Amino acid sequence: MKHLFMGFLLVIAATAAAFAQGVQPKVEAVPKVELDRYLGKWYEIAKYPNKFQKQCVGNTTATYSRKQNGRLEVLNECLKSDGTMEAAKGEAKIADKKTNSKLKVRFAPGYLSFLPFVWANYWVIDLAPDYSYAVIGEPKRDYFWILAREPEMDDATYQQILRKAEAMGFNPGRVERTPQKVLTIPGGVLNRP
Repeated sequence: MKHLFMGFLLVIAATAAAFAQGVQPKVEAVPKVELDRYLGKWYEIAKYPNKFQKQCVGNTTATYSRKQNGRLEVLNECLKSDGTMEAAKGEAKIADKKTNSKLKVRFAPGYLSFLPFVWANYWVIDLAPDYSYAVIGEPKRDYFWILAREPEMDDATYQQILRKAEAMGFNPGRVERTPQKVLTIPGGVLNRP
């Protein structure tokens, strides 16, 4: 009985601590994504820095195409500081077939695809009506990307996206812009204004 009471007190303390820190707003995916309109090439406008893109200095893109198995092929490309392009091929599966706005993505080898932990959440949390931009996040808010069909985005749209993301608990201060006009030169790269 004493252990049960102590456990109850711990639950109450943890709940009180969560309320004291403030409850995070819920991350919501958009109500519907038309996959055929979503396919194609996207330019990375901005992102939360992450370990698997640390070698990228710019010209980052993501290209989505249908596979015969019904899933999507994901081709991420970026320019590295030595002037070479890096490409990573992955696969996405629809996690919410009613809306198509929640996917699971993996870049691990196919023979590991049976392991649930190789699949990461990929939620479309904002999407322009004309599919000119998309915003990607996930429930834990560890990852965040702003993608667009063109390599540049006007500042008003960019700021509007950041405000919407902040309302879902994403931190605009963590977001860094991605250069899209990086030129290669012998021995490296040069960022063109």
